[in-house]
Formats: sequence, C-alpha cells, structure tokens
Amino acid sequence: MTEPVTTRTLFEALTDRLKLKWVAGESGGQSPLRRDLSETHRQPAVGHLNCIHPNRIQVIGHAELVYLTELTDVSYRETIDKLFSARPAAILFSDGVEVEGDFIRKAEEHRTPLLSSPLDDNQLVSDLHYYFTHALAERLTVHGVFLEVMGMGVLLTGDASVGKSELALELITRGHRLIADDAPEFAHIAPDILLGTCPPLLREFLEVRGLGILNIRAMFGDSVIKQKKYLRLIIHLQKMSDKELARMDRLEGSHTQARLLGVSIPKITVPVASGRNLAILVEAAVRLHILSLKGYDARQVFVDRQLRMIDKAERQG
Repeated sequence: MTEPVTTRTLFEALTDRLKLKWVAGESGGQSPLRRDLSETHRQPAVGHLNCIHPNRIQVIGHAELVYLTELTDVSYRETIDKLFSARPAAILFSDGVEVEGDFIRKAEEHRTPLLSSPLDDNQLVSDLHYYFTHALAERLTVHGVFLEVMGMGVLLTGDASVGKSELALELITRGHRLIADDAPEFAHIAPDILLGTCPPLLREFLEVRGLGILNIRAMFGDSVIKQKKYLRLIIHLQKMSDKELARMDRLEGSHTQARLLGVSIPKITVPVASGRNLAILVEAAVRLHILSLKGYDARQVFVDRQLRMIDKAERQG
C-alpha cells in the first residue's frame, strides 16, 4: 500500500531543494494530505494566500504581507482566524520573510504546520505543484514486465509462465532497458499520461524460472536500468495453437486498446508459439507503433497498392 502523503513527508522530501524550515505546528505534520476532493470542487493543492478558496498549502510572500499590514486591526484578526479555521495542510512563508508571533501562536493552537523558505513564492508554488502531481497521483500496480524498448515505455503482459521475464532478459541483452519486473506501478500524473516506476524492493531484479532472482544491474551494468518511463504501449503475450493462429486477421493483426486508470493505451497481442522469435516480434511491434504515431499504416498502403494494381489490370484488359 502506498504511504499517505503528509506535511512531514513533504518536508523531508523537499527540505534541501526548497530550503525549508519548520517554524511551528510540528504536531500537525502527520495529518494526511487528502486526495479525495470531488472533480467539481477540487482546489489546487498549493497556492498563494486565498481565504475564499483555501489551498491545502497556503503560500504567503511579500505581496500577501503587504495586504495584511494594510488591514485594520479587526480585519487583520478576522483574516488570520479565517485562514487557520479553514485548516490548511500547512502555511508556507516565502521570500525569507519574518514570521510574526500571531501566526506562530495560531499555528500551535490549531496544530497547523508553519514553514518558511528563502525562495520566492512563484518558485515554491511551481515546485510544490510538481511534487503534488506525482505524490497524490492515483496509482495502480499491474502484473507484468515494464521495459524501455527503443526509447518507448512498453509493458509486457500475459498469463503466468508465458515467458515474460525470459523475453525481457533477451530484450535486455539486445540493448533495451529494464524498469520493473513482476509488479510495475503506474501513476496517473496527467489526463493522458501514466508514469511507470518500480517498487523499491524490486528495483534492478528480474526473476527467471530456472535461474531464480537475477540482479540485472550487477550482470549488465548501470546502462540497462531505467528508473521511470511513460507507458506508451502494451504487448500482450498469448499462447495460441496453430488453429488459433490461422484464424487471426493477417492484414489487421491484433491491435486493441486497454484502459488503465482511465487512460487508453494501445495494446498489441503477440501470439506465443513454437519457433517464434518473440524478441524480434516485440521490436517489430514497437517499430510498427512508432510508424503509426507518424501516420503510417502499412495495411492501408498495401490495400491501396493492391487496388491500384487491380485498376491497372482492368484498364489494360
């Protein structure tokens, strides 16, 4: 199960990059940052001070402080009360501004994490948006082997013992790279993008029946390991008899779409049968998909050529 994202985990992940300092409210650092807001009411995970539509993390910089200092005493207190009563995940002071005592007292009272950074507010908001996009993304673990083949993220799927790991090993020896064996994890980081990674426990390892667990980095070097990649193609390995192979469409092949986390991913089914070189077939499938992305359709070119030859024969006859 994925660990919940809290202000504490955010602080530990970004403290060096964003030069974060914990000012007050450390007792509230373990509260999880929710990802269950509805689509219609979802607010940005981080943003500049906004008491009408509060963000999970409120960023306060020079501009926001100027606004607060120009308020009357009554309006100032009401604004501060409203800010903390909205229970933001954290309040982050940017630009190295000095945190006033009122904020520290309220942060301790409401158990609201209060952080500061010397970086400017726009950089903080941009970096935090990037962090939240990945940390709070919807995730799915899939049974298969995830590889980079010809620069493209390719997921090999199929029944147990169909030969996915053996095929992955052969592809690695042919210069392609391993991302994750057995249980790659995909994160929905954009409307049409799934980012695939490997669980920490399984990184660099590949299980091959008869050989056991192989450390691919130790055997082949650092260059054969890839940390993450966008999923662009699924190749499904399926055992087929000669009769089943004969029934396949010889022009169209088996091209469909699979849906993972609501994203449509092209899927090619490759028959597994005696005498077939699966590594070459996978490389050919990837090349075919790359050509299709460029608008080239070999089937249509073949059909058009055939029609032209028929038309030519009829005119000559």
